[in-house]
Amino acid sequence: MNAVTEIQLPTLEKLREPFSADHISKLPKETRAQIDARKANKNLMVWNCKECGNHHHKDAVHLDYVGHAALTHRLLDTDPEWFWEPVAFGQDGLPALDRNGGLWIRLTVLGVTRLGYGDADGKQGGNAIKEAIGDALRNAAMRFGAALDLWHKGDLHGDDGEHADEGSKQQPGSRDSEAREQGMPDAAWAKLANLMKATSTNPGALVDHYKVKDLRQLNSRQYNEVIDRLEQRLAEAAKAETNRTATATGTDLADDEIPY
Repeated sequence: MNAVTEIQLPTLEKLREPFSADHISKLPKETRAQIDARKANKNLMVWNCKECGNHHHKDAVHLDYVGHAALTHRLLDTDPEWFWEPVAFGQDGLPALDRNGGLWIRLTVLGVTRLGYGDADGKQGGNAIKEAIGDALRNAAMRFGAALDLWHKGDLHGDDGEHADEGSKQQPGSRDSEAREQGMPDAAWAKLANLMKATSTNPGALVDHYKVKDLRQLNSRQYNEVIDRLEQRLAEAAKAETNRTATATGTDLADDEIPY
């Protein structure tokens, strides 16, 4: 009897596989003070940095990230028919940007759709649009688990201590204690800030709710809880806007035709 070889179809788990070192790039990250300082004094600049190839302040930190090409390669490996679409269109028929100049998209992989947000970080022109698309794709793919280890430096499955005995305290040097002292990664903070702006969320309300001095002190569970809640709020707003547009144009659009 001939043995039948089972065909292993790709699953969404493939998106969570670690990226090889040659697919991980370095992104310089400057503080506002560093940007102002190098503009005033060119001697503080590093030109054609050996680590990232960019120009930046000599004390800027480097963040690991996966670029547009590497992410596209992973998406194609997972689902050759993956696609993305804007959440909203403008009157000219082109993808609409929000009031902050950002682009909201829906990324669909293996029939599963999730939201993503990207912006061009102040750039202008055609390159700005391409950068916003790439940023949105990376952001949406992160919701599938792609390069999640690069987005979050803490322990995703660690106990945040909320259910520990009331008398117990985090030991100095513990991972959660470290995370609170250092604050969340810049990329994670940028995502949270963009979502708060897009949903008109008052940061003070979140600070009061989670009893932290600063939102950068949110632990991993709290952060993911806020992100999920804000994305759901945004999805509901986008769905309502799409229905309003469909009604205004006389187009019939059923609820189940709109992801989320």
